[in-house]
Formats: sequence, structure tokens, C-alpha cells
Amino acid sequence: MFNGIIFHKGKVSKIQKRTKGINLFLKSNIKLSKKDLGVSISCDGVCLTLISCSKNIFEFYLSNETLKKTKFKYVKINDEINLELPLKFGQNISGHVCQGHVDTICKVNNVKKIDKSYVFEFIIPKKFKKYLVQKASILINGVSLTISKIKNVNFEIWTIPYTLKMTNLSKLKKNDLVNIEIDILSKYVRKFFNEKK
Repeated sequence: MFNGIIFHKGKVSKIQKRTKGINLFLKSNIKLSKKDLGVSISCDGVCLTLISCSKNIFEFYLSNETLKKTKFKYVKINDEINLELPLKFGQNISGHVCQGHVDTICKVNNVKKIDKSYVFEFIIPKKFKKYLVQKASILINGVSLTISKIKNVNFEIWTIPYTLKMTNLSKLKKNDLVNIEIDILSKYVRKFFNEKK
């Protein structure tokens, strides 16, 4: 479980193709060692298992199913990845409850600067729009954000300078892809009421 608050980033240093997936190697200053092997880490919002580490290089395996559901199918060397360690008991939740289970990928439709903030507009696949709630939380590339506006098949979020500084959202431009995890509470509530009908 994660909360979508990013303090670390990694850079893709190697991609090893396999028959049914890839091994992804990230270079980062995040504090992990061999005793942490098997821990779950949010990588751009995707819950991945650490399978090896050597100095500042960390290895993860991504199955074809993970590649199919996430923007990692297009991953390239030197891509910057948001990283988050799993929550510990008693730790403050500053964002919202996140599972690391990506629902879909969205395309950046527009980026505009307003004062010191940036407004990002994303196009979401039509079947997921029903889960969006204005002012509700949403996970974008592993970052906990608030939906500021919903229109047609698009939605907007605002980011402050600190968030841009700490995450890879600062590099987003029109037509880029992002991983999206919809707030689990929204999905549970909709499922409950659909089953009550």
C-alpha cells in the first residue's frame, strides 16, 4: 500500500527483454539493500517487486500483463520514474490510499501554466470516466493528485511547484502517456450500488 507522496526518482539504466516480459533496471539514490529484496515499490504508480540490487541499481520484473496495462510497454533508457516505498504501520498518509494497481493509461491533451502552477488535461478512456469524481483523488504516475475538473472524456489536475520539482510530471508534454489508478473508494462504491440494483 502506498499514499502517492513522492520523495525519490529513478532513471532507467537497462531494459532486458524476456519471453514473457522484461527486467527493468533503475538507477536511484533510494535507500535499499539486499535485505529489502522482495519488497513492493511503486514505480510510476505500478507496484513492482524488487528482485535484485547492486549499489544504486535496482531490478524489477514486469510481466507481459503489466506491460499491456501500463505505459511501461513504451519504456526507454533514461526515462525518469517516480518511486515510493510501501507505507509502514503508523506512518502518516498525506495523499490517499493507493494500491499500485494501474487501471489504464491516459494521454496528455494539454499543459498550461497559471501563475506558479501547471494545469494538466488528460484524455481518459470512456469506460473509466464513470469512476471520476470532481475533487476526488487520483494517482498519476504514482503521484496523489486531486481532480479539479471533469469535461467530456477529459479531466484536469493542478500541480504546485514542489510537486513538479519532486516528480517526473515536470517533464510531461502534449501526447505523453501516464499511468492512472482511480481512487479505490470510488470503484468500491460504484460496484456496491451496481450490485444493489
